[in-house]
Amino acid sequence: MIALTKAREAAGMNKRQLGAKSELHPSRISVIENGRAIPYDVELARIAAALGWAGDPATLLEEVETSGRPA
Repeated sequence: MIALTKAREAAGMNKRQLGAKSELHPSRISVIENGRAIPYDVELARIAAALGWAGDPATLLEEVETSGRPA
């Protein structure tokens, strides 16, 4: 799982809600979260802003550990 997915879930948003808030299509959010697309800097900045992400937006693409789920 990447930090983006974890942050989106922590914010209580689904992909459609994050897409609307960041002005991106929900399918774009999905392919980014699944690692099938690398977002443009402007897309990542809009996603970070929509999530209220205080850190470097690039860190949203980093892998994070998940608890309770097998690898």
